[in-house]
Amino acid sequence: MSAKPRVLIVGAGIGGLTAGLALIRRGFDVEIFDQASALSELGAGIQIAANGSRVLRELGLGDELKRVGTEANIVDLRLWNSGERWKMNDHSDTAEKYGSPHYTMHRADLQEFLRKAVLAQKQTAIHLDARCAGFTQSAKGVRLTFEKGDPVEGDVLIGADGIHSVIRQSLFGPDTAEFTGFIAWRGLCPADKLAPELMRHGGWIAPASHIMHYPTRHGALLNVIAVVERSDWTNESWYDRGTHEEFMSDFPGWHDDARAMIAAVEIPFKTALMVRWPLARWSVGNTTLLGDACHSTLPFLAQGASMSIEDGYILARCLDAFDDIETALKHYETARIERTTKIVLAAVDQKDRLHGDSLKNSDTAKQHVDAQWSVQRLQELYAWIYGYNALTVEI
Repeated sequence: MSAKPRVLIVGAGIGGLTAGLALIRRGFDVEIFDQASALSELGAGIQIAANGSRVLRELGLGDELKRVGTEANIVDLRLWNSGERWKMNDHSDTAEKYGSPHYTMHRADLQEFLRKAVLAQKQTAIHLDARCAGFTQSAKGVRLTFEKGDPVEGDVLIGADGIHSVIRQSLFGPDTAEFTGFIAWRGLCPADKLAPELMRHGGWIAPASHIMHYPTRHGALLNVIAVVERSDWTNESWYDRGTHEEFMSDFPGWHDDARAMIAAVEIPFKTALMVRWPLARWSVGNTTLLGDACHSTLPFLAQGASMSIEDGYILARCLDAFDDIETALKHYETARIERTTKIVLAAVDQKDRLHGDSLKNSDTAKQHVDAQWSVQRLQELYAWIYGYNALTVEI
């Protein structure tokens, strides 16, 4: 290990753990630091499309994906008030078409098996209760400091510390997030609180709101994300609890099935949805960023986690392929910025397919669905997303 650079990673989320695992498997000495005192069961559901699951399988985690994940099948689309149904997507042939399955799962389950995989490679790799205070870098490398505890030195620093990244703000200045005018509700529904026919992958569209839902933990829970156009809540945190009454009041007149999901959510959380426009660069010297730290994405394409997984794997490939660290980070940026920028902007544009005045009634809603959700349009949208291969793409 000593022949290769020592890599410091800030953030033990999905991207940081994927990068750490990919690097350790290539013989790098890796230390991962996270501000949490324990990687406890936080968050809710998550989707890992073919482009993400392909990487995890390559990292030896295929059995874990099968164990904790649910392979996606037909995804239906319903109209908010009538419940009229259309087929939105069909993931049943994803593995055949794109070379790897599309999974839904609980975020905590994914983080946990990544954590175990990292520790199986290096027992001392993950350090908790280590809140980053800042860093310096020089020709000798990087020096990471914490709010408590001794500084740590290494050769490379990776900021995988999420939307409020300390590393990003140290490199490029204060955050410049813009409020979208949307808030998102999310929560988990136990299966015993819903009719069996509701425990499926689907979505609902309306003039100024939408709901997406899918099963996790092999049908034991239903993950619900509901987005509404509202300007009176601008706090960007998934840990703010709302009430069922407020949640329900954001979806008046909706079909009974949709309102049954809202009522069944155990704990409703709400957050403002912010846009951070793509950065022109991610690296300075021997320090770089990955995942939400450099390309946080609205949840309208379900690609946030898969983008972080791609980042982590390609960053490991680049550091392994090039002896000079700055050169490696430049190749990493070149390989990733165009794609992640396209994803960020496509997720913003997705709003016009999910919302619109034409969805007020059934007659014009059908025209909207025919125009915005046709098989051809869906194939064009998803082929370049799911078909991307982080294992072989040019670096």
